Amino acid sequence: MCLAIPARVTRLLDDSGAVVDIGSVQKDISLGLVEGVGVGDYVIVHVGYALGRDAAIIGEVRQDANRFVEMETAFGGRRVVDWLTGEQLPRIC
Repeated sequence: MCLAIPARVTRLLDDSGAVVDIGSVQKDISLGLVEGVGVGDYVIVHVGYALGRDAAIIGEVRQDANRFVEMETAFGGRRVVDWLTGEQLPRIC
């Protein structure tokens, strides 16, 4: 499974870098693989690199009463998400 995070660009840095906001966490990333990104754009971030533009948040991940992590999409679909290991930020692509 590919793990990636939609993030909003809050500041452009010198040398093809940017600061993004991921759930109120600020992170420096590289824009070296994506052209034309500006402040306010959403990008898909994977291991510190923006991989694409015009990212969309399509659902919400939350823990249900049975201690399963479940994603509900904006279209009403649901799925149980595999338990995350390592950095505990919910992300799916």
